[in-house]
Amino acid sequence: MKKNIIIGFAAVLSLISCNKDKEIINSLSDYNNSMESKGYHFGDKLQLPKDVTENAESISISFGEKETSDLTIDPKFFTFGDNEVTFNIKTKGGETLNQDATINVFTKNPEQNISYEIVKEYPHDPNNFVEGFLIEGNTVYESDGLSKASQLIKYTLGTTTPIITEKQPADIFSEGCAIVGDKIYQLTYQNKIGFVYDKNTLKKISEFPLPNEFGEGWGLTYDGKNLIADDGSNNLYFLDVNDPSKVVKTVPVGGYKDIYNQINELEYHNGFIYANVWHKPIILKINPVTGETVGKFDFTKITEENTKNDSENVLNGIAFKGDNMLLTGKKWSKIYEIVVK
Repeated sequence: MKKNIIIGFAAVLSLISCNKDKEIINSLSDYNNSMESKGYHFGDKLQLPKDVTENAESISISFGEKETSDLTIDPKFFTFGDNEVTFNIKTKGGETLNQDATINVFTKNPEQNISYEIVKEYPHDPNNFVEGFLIEGNTVYESDGLSKASQLIKYTLGTTTPIITEKQPADIFSEGCAIVGDKIYQLTYQNKIGFVYDKNTLKKISEFPLPNEFGEGWGLTYDGKNLIADDGSNNLYFLDVNDPSKVVKTVPVGGYKDIYNQINELEYHNGFIYANVWHKPIILKINPVTGETVGKFDFTKITEENTKNDSENVLNGIAFKGDNMLLTGKKWSKIYEIVVK
């Protein structure tokens, strides 16, 4: 009889412990879900529910092989955007509980809305599916995409007739491009390779495999030291210009309320990176050191004029003519020159 009482008591304790563990996990899950859209900023302290903290002997957060017991949003562990983590809780009852979560990190300061004025319009060939867009002097270099239609072209601003056209194989889908000295570097979408061309003749010099760190090539620019690529996420990949298959560093981009996934065409100008976001009528101004989005252009009106017949004809071309910005898009009939106010 006594033995049965002891067994019964142990079973009750086990049930209580199990229920308490469920309460901890459910409470932590509810907290994480409530914070996922609200997000955090660097320096914020995670204010976990009392159900969790009062019943935990220790709490840590792991990021794959990294782990910390400091519940502060520290840039040593977190980056802008989605951070996939696991909470590890050792309870006072001796159990170890794990809870997966997504912690979103945003910038502390809102992006400045940058005002502008359209000062000039130029013709653009509406057959060109623009992926990369550059200008030197009055000469435009353009990478056009789509399978069986990809090409690299060179023409004078104000005309639509190419000076030189370099057609690419039918299986190639061209993407962003950048000028480095007398060469043009170009990415491909899903072909896993990039090309290097002679800037004057547009003849191919060489090709290189895309880095393993990203699977798709989207935008490309050059900051005077490194090539900078993106892959449709919120990451900027700094590449060794002498070996573009090598990633020197990765800088995630963050906004005040948005993660800005699907960053696309890129342009470096006066210490900042300008980037459009696929299928959005905006261009971001990004600090390349921190990844913080410090400004934003709203080109809704211009974009609506050019996408009314096809929603895929999105804004996707950024270049600078002096300090004035040139912008165009996929199959747009115009290039717009704007002055920043």
